[in-house]
Amino acid sequence: MPFEPVQQEKLSLGVVRQIEGLILRGILRPAERLPSERELSERLGVSRPSLREALADLQDRGLLISKAGAGVFVADVLGSAFAPALVTLFATHSEAVFDYISFRRDMEGLAAERAAHLGTDTDLKVINAIFEKMEAAQGKRDAGDEARLDADFHLAIIEASHNIVMLHMMRSMYDLLREGVFYNRTVMFKQRTTRDTLLDQHRAINTAIQARDPAAARAAVEAHLTFVEGALADQQKADRNEGFAQKRLDHENQRP
Repeated sequence: MPFEPVQQEKLSLGVVRQIEGLILRGILRPAERLPSERELSERLGVSRPSLREALADLQDRGLLISKAGAGVFVADVLGSAFAPALVTLFATHSEAVFDYISFRRDMEGLAAERAAHLGTDTDLKVINAIFEKMEAAQGKRDAGDEARLDADFHLAIIEASHNIVMLHMMRSMYDLLREGVFYNRTVMFKQRTTRDTLLDQHRAINTAIQARDPAAARAAVEAHLTFVEGALADQQKADRNEGFAQKRLDHENQRP
């Protein structure tokens, strides 16, 4: 865990500031369990009373939650980013899908541009490591695993852009994507060439970021999401056409 000894006049305040910073930077994530009280006090270099004071403060402010018998966890502070009624609207109206992709294209294009320019060498190693996992997962044809890695790849780019507001906003949107609120990646795999094409597009994004070419990184992200938009539109059209074709077949079978 990424904790460091605290050196400050009031140790509990130092603990609070350090945990706040880890949550703010997205290093400690929602639902992540903190180490035990003994281990955490040792890592931070503070007494247990100082640690308890800090954890109580963070819990009072809704950043941490304590579960009896389980430990202390990072609160899901993004859980209310979208009201349940709005999520239902997203899931039941197809136009929301295309607005979502358009929004991602704008935000992630900027994030890729910033990542290529501002990302540290370690940031770029993280992005590359996730892409290598995507390549390894390609042959398994596990849509769920591929979708998880896809989201992790894009979030790693956003993290490398070092914009805290963008990070938390987009992380909440990716939670909805993982849940299939906007679209399910398996829908796109009905088209035989899509899986390989998507991997090639992610390779182009990764290559541009590793080369620290901001313009190429942004263009690669925008091209990828434009392709996703077109693929989903084509599949929706194909589904509608199949529905009409099925009606024609049913009607023909009922004729004498």
